[in-house]
Parts: sequence; structure tokens; C-alpha cells
Amino acid sequence: MSMFSSVKKLAVAVLVFCSTAAFAADMAPDFTLKSSTGENIRLAEQRGQVVMLNFWASWCGPCREEMPLLDAMSKKYGPMGFTLYGINVDADTADAKKVLEKIKVTYPVLFDPESKLSELYKVEGMPFSVVIDKKGQVRYIHKGYSLGDEKKYAKYIMELVSE
Repeated sequence: MSMFSSVKKLAVAVLVFCSTAAFAADMAPDFTLKSSTGENIRLAEQRGQVVMLNFWASWCGPCREEMPLLDAMSKKYGPMGFTLYGINVDADTADAKKVLEKIKVTYPVLFDPESKLSELYKVEGMPFSVVIDKKGQVRYIHKGYSLGDEKKYAKYIMELVSE
């Protein structure tokens, strides 16, 4: 029974790794979304930049916790060729705007009220981050947030901006 359980856990781990690795080798799906400033942002126009998409929701505590840290990263690495987009998934954008009144961020926040982009990127839970290289390929996927994850993000960003 114990051996079967171990084999089952290994099989699940391999499937999770393979599905993430396969997705990570793909081109990032293009999209256009309206931002909090009213302008339309298209991913394809960001080629040549390292882009991080951070999917979040107003009801997500870890999302709100990481937003100030993401803002600091955006300011620090932006001059090096890094662009961060917060992708809000709330069905009612008013909920997101209330959060943004309390947590001031300087990076653009895009709205995905129908979760079309979330489906396209296979978002599983909040927060969910996708890091895209200068050529437009998905290179890293990060699920959830724990204190210290910003160090992982910084490692990804530095690696990709230097390519």
C-alpha cells in the first residue's frame, strides 16, 4: 500500500511538472485588455521586454499582500527592460478599483472581468504569475504567494533581462 501511494504521488508530480513545462515552452497567448488608466494594452506590443502577468482578485489576501512588493520590483527592474501587468479577474471591476484606492501601485492593472485571459493562461488559483521572455515565450509560472517569493521573481527577471 505504501509503495503504491508513493508511485501514485510520483505520477501526479510528473504530470504536474510536464504540463507546466510544456506550457512554459509555448509562446504566450496574445491579448488586448483595458487598463486602469483607460488605455488598451496589447501583449504583442511588449516584445523585447520581459513581461510578468500577475493575476489577482480583490478577495485574495495573498494577492493584496504581494502587490506592494510587486510595485517595488516594477520600479526597480523597469529601467532594465521589465514590464509588470496586474491582471484583475473580478467580475465587477469596481471591487478591484476599491482595492487599488487602498493599495497604490504604479504598474498598469488590466481588467479581465469575463476571465477570458485567465482561461487562456490556464490560471489555477490566486495569485498566479506568468513570466514571459523578450521573444514572447512563457518561461516561468508561479502559483500562489508566500513571503520571500519576490526573491524568486527577481531571479527570473534578472536571468531574462540579461539574455
